[in-house]
Amino acid sequence: MTMTHRRLLVATLVATSAFTNGVPFPSLRSTLIHANPTLSAHKRTAIERETSTNPLQPTLRSIKFWRHVGPIVVHYKFTELWYKISRNDNPARRAETWDALHTKHAPTGLKVILELRGLYVKIGQVMSSRADFVPRQYVDVFSTLQDQAPPYEKERIERLVRDSLKSCQGVEMNDVFESFGEVLGSASIGQVHKAKLTPKYGGDTVAVKVMHPNAQNLFRNDFKVFRTLCKIALPGWDPILRELEMQMMTEFDYNNESHNLQHVRANMAKSPYANKVCVPEPMINLCSTNVLVMEFLSGKKLAESIEDRLASILGGDDIEMARQMARKVLNAKQRALFESKDVGRQKKKRYFQELSDIIGEIDDDGLTKTQKAIKSLQLISMTRDARKKLSLLLDATGHQIFQDGVYNGDPHPGNILVLDCGRLGLIDYGQTRRLTKSDRLALSEVVAALGKQNRNSKEIATAMRIFGFRSQYSNDENTVNFAALYFDSDAVGKKLGYATPQKYLMHLNSIDPMLDVPDPAIFVARTSFLFRGLGALLQQQLHTSQHWRKHAVLALATDGEGRSLYNLGLTPL
Repeated sequence: MTMTHRRLLVATLVATSAFTNGVPFPSLRSTLIHANPTLSAHKRTAIERETSTNPLQPTLRSIKFWRHVGPIVVHYKFTELWYKISRNDNPARRAETWDALHTKHAPTGLKVILELRGLYVKIGQVMSSRADFVPRQYVDVFSTLQDQAPPYEKERIERLVRDSLKSCQGVEMNDVFESFGEVLGSASIGQVHKAKLTPKYGGDTVAVKVMHPNAQNLFRNDFKVFRTLCKIALPGWDPILRELEMQMMTEFDYNNESHNLQHVRANMAKSPYANKVCVPEPMINLCSTNVLVMEFLSGKKLAESIEDRLASILGGDDIEMARQMARKVLNAKQRALFESKDVGRQKKKRYFQELSDIIGEIDDDGLTKTQKAIKSLQLISMTRDARKKLSLLLDATGHQIFQDGVYNGDPHPGNILVLDCGRLGLIDYGQTRRLTKSDRLALSEVVAALGKQNRNSKEIATAMRIFGFRSQYSNDENTVNFAALYFDSDAVGKKLGYATPQKYLMHLNSIDPMLDVPDPAIFVARTSFLFRGLGALLQQQLHTSQHWRKHAVLALATDGEGRSLYNLGLTPL
């Protein structure tokens, strides 16, 4: 692990960990309860309600955050310093040491994320979706945050829904919902419940998304704390964090999200992917600032679907054992992917060798050659199906970005479902991004040039500058490498020996510092990075510009108005 990698991890740990002498810092709620153990469950909920709006709560959270930074930072920094001054250059020993640190602190980080909630859940979600960058211990532990953050009590959520319907629509909850049931998922800002509408409102099964109490204020304060951290530990992150804050603070109005869903759903209905992907339909007349009612999509998360299918192939009487074996195989393949130069372009014989390695996991079961052949065919089918789904996801998103100019800026794995009908379900459009026509076409020029098999460095560099990128020395080759890192893959950095995108970015900036990065590029790049992380979870290294190039070329052909030769059909592959 490189120094920059460790610094970034330390900064994230600082924001997501709390551990002082092995004892988690007690929450205000638990302190009050322990002070009076006779409090009933009803009174505990009342206390929690009061503390959620307590004006001291931001200060208490900040104190808790900073008080527990020290031990984690000291542990990592001391280890880093020790290896810097020691004469022990054994790479295997160092790797074991860092693995031990990650294994020790990852569960602690999760505990504090679940206690603090708010922005820290979002940080954990991002970490769990970057399996190609974040140590596997954190990816594994934080993966539950995709939709399994601790929910608030059902009674409290029902009260919010009841108040919303009464004040905004002038109707009673019992008139709208025949039943209001289980929690489908809980994340950083809100939680989703499964419910059934009364016949008066159509009688359909719906998903009801309810914002957590005081979520907006918690996020705003958490950003202040994390921004201070970045100024100290990661000064280069401050502009990116400000852009992220500006976008994420728009999530606190579910009326906006309902209209985003309606807009994207209408766009996809006119797209070539209308029968392959599904965006839930919002019930606009029942939505408010903190409640979103939408069509219920029945299915599993994409990564879970693949894991379940592999478990069924590995088979055996013990289903849980098969799941564990499937998880072990997938984790091993992910680690192999991270260590490779560029798995996405390996020869087919390597692909079949990988399948043979998986079959080797079950050699002890005494399978016959015929049984192994059958399982090999099943694995080939599963892998091809997974890659088709990932390709479909990239195409649908590419269409949204380059044709529509409206896309999901937060496509983490928990937002992608494999529906019972076989289609992909695309949910959670709270961070919907919009591109102006000018920005959309400028981005299309970059991606169309970058995705060619035979790249023209001058063409890419010129397109980057037209888009708004500006570097100190106008180094074309370095600008091309920036473009690839933002909109294609991390492969070049890996080939040069840089273990993380951050380390590679520092290298590029040391050659020719990038002074200006256009705001529209930040979230498209973030989307590209999230897809690469998802690809790693699905054992595939992605080159997003190759998937998106056809959409970029089409955008230039239909809307380019003579900007380039793309609309004349003269662009070489």
